[in-house]
Amino acid sequence: MTDKNKHTNRLIDETSPYLLQHAHNPVDWFPWGEEAFERAKAEDKPVLVSIGYSACHWCHVMEHESFEDERSAAIMNEHFISIKVDMEERPDVDQIYMTFVQMTTGRGGWPMNVFLTPDKRPFYGGTYFPPQPRYGMPSWPQILTSIADAWKEKREELLDSADNIVSELRRIASAEISRGGSSVSETLSDKAFHSFVRSFDAKNGGFGGAPKFPAAMAMDFLLRYWKRTGNINALDMVRFTARKMAEGGIYDQLGGGFHRYSVDAVWLVPHFEKMLYDNAQLARIYLHLYQITSAESGTQDAVFFKRVAVEVLEYIRREMLDTSGGFYSTQDADSEGEEGKFFVWTPYEIEEILGADDAAIFNFYYDVSDDGNFEGKNILNIKLSEAETCDALKITPERLAEVIERGKSLLFEEREKRVKPFRDEKVLTAWNGLMLAAFAEASVVLNEPAYLDVAKRNADFLINELQAEGKVLRTWKDGTAKLNGYVEDYANLADGLMELYQVSGDVRYYDEAARLADAMITEFWDADDGGFFFTSNDHEELIVRNKDLYDNATPSGNSVAADVLLKLTKLSGDERYERFAVAVLRLAAAQVERHPQGFGRALSAMEFLLSPVKEIALIGDANNEMLKEVFAEYRPFKIVASGDAASDRPELLKSREALDAKPTAYVCESFVCQRPMTTIEELSTLL
Repeated sequence: MTDKNKHTNRLIDETSPYLLQHAHNPVDWFPWGEEAFERAKAEDKPVLVSIGYSACHWCHVMEHESFEDERSAAIMNEHFISIKVDMEERPDVDQIYMTFVQMTTGRGGWPMNVFLTPDKRPFYGGTYFPPQPRYGMPSWPQILTSIADAWKEKREELLDSADNIVSELRRIASAEISRGGSSVSETLSDKAFHSFVRSFDAKNGGFGGAPKFPAAMAMDFLLRYWKRTGNINALDMVRFTARKMAEGGIYDQLGGGFHRYSVDAVWLVPHFEKMLYDNAQLARIYLHLYQITSAESGTQDAVFFKRVAVEVLEYIRREMLDTSGGFYSTQDADSEGEEGKFFVWTPYEIEEILGADDAAIFNFYYDVSDDGNFEGKNILNIKLSEAETCDALKITPERLAEVIERGKSLLFEEREKRVKPFRDEKVLTAWNGLMLAAFAEASVVLNEPAYLDVAKRNADFLINELQAEGKVLRTWKDGTAKLNGYVEDYANLADGLMELYQVSGDVRYYDEAARLADAMITEFWDADDGGFFFTSNDHEELIVRNKDLYDNATPSGNSVAADVLLKLTKLSGDERYERFAVAVLRLAAAQVERHPQGFGRALSAMEFLLSPVKEIALIGDANNEMLKEVFAEYRPFKIVASGDAASDRPELLKSREALDAKPTAYVCESFVCQRPMTTIEELSTLL
């Protein structure tokens, strides 16, 4: 530690764990801000912007190899003004320069290193660079020296190149928006479905080959498509994929929660980091599959999907929940300097804990062998079903269940003694909104009041701590909230609050969601071409103002905003919200047609628009049983408002009265309601 702390730079005053990891580098790092660019102008130096995030394995590798290296740091300090950026805090900066790197190199990723003029125009960039030349790649010192020489000797060429690049970035940003838009139709939805059918991996589940990501938004679209059309193939693809994923190494078989992605096509070897946003979206997929399968005669699938949903949520409660009520961002892939070390096992370790007899059964079931399946050790995964395992080992299902339950408990207990992967404890509004929605929905689907408490505490925390003067902030850490919120922060927070309102009936959450929707329209809407800009009207001016429509690892702010506005239309009766939502979806439609795999959340919003939506008003305080009935089955095309007979908002509740002082339900479409009901049986029949 003494050696590490020989140097301290400006990042020591930041709150981002990723930036703090670089605070003792010998590099004279600046955080992103005007101070760095003013210094670059004053000293006539180019700017190096290095972008990454705390759970990024190769970011750590490059830091150790190059940013902790005195010689590399000396070159950087002499010739450049160097800026470190946490891409999770500043996705606006990351988007612009990632587009540049992808445009000029054909690939992207993190760490990303981009060289700029002092007025923020990029002229050269790439991702990871090694400390010595290898695999045909130049070394980091070679890159630095070449750029420094070019800045001195070929300045005019670099500046001309930077001008051309900025023009191209602006052209790309404009071209991505199909002005006038295309129609949102069942035909578009059908084409998207067939695209997923073509790319479906019928052997292993998922879409495409390696590396394989858990496509939660695509799965959500397919479930909605099945519900609207009755096409069983859509449901089957999701069921099969969800089971394969949860039986694979991408799923933490002991502690719950999904890793970021699988490096192979069979879900075995993950990149071991765990992201809040993945687990938020996947928890809801498993919840929805539980709703669907619990209505079937056999309950085996329902038990499985419910278990996975609960394990994911319990992992989040145990590992990722701050005492303030906020959810942390990520857990690292590495511990003790090795990727995956925390998660892997040898047969000997398991035998020591469980004893020889139980270990033989446990190791067979979880694919643990002497040879191992990951660098000589074993990632727990399930290759055979319980029935096939019992058959092969000649044991009863009861014996297998006992060994699995005891084994998981004891191994988890032992694993807790290991050095845990680093946890990024910053709280991001957008990602918290995703998890808020998951806990809110789970509270009623699973009839678990503790989950409702988690959701309420999270919502209150986000409302109270991540807003200032009515504006949403992006990030919070150790009591400090900062940075302007992006459209994804507003949209995801509004969506989570909307979900919480529906299951709690607390009108405060509806009011706040509606206020955020209005703020999105005021602060982010493009009055010329439609759609929401990524940054607000009062945001720092960057070289490009992007409008992100693509659903990547997280849903785009535009997709979530459309979803929120469609729901708000049904609750408020204000058709203005629907007009904005439809404009967004029309804007995305041309791109959806070309590349549906990249627009899962937008497609889900389109399904909501295309389907007849049940507007359900529940009147009376004691409506829990009716609420449970509404959520007992998978009903994605619904919106729920609840309150007492005096409720004046949302509009869906107005003029609704309780019959005979009993809890009463109204089921409506376009605010035209069926006769009111007071029994669960009547409600169930009508739904």
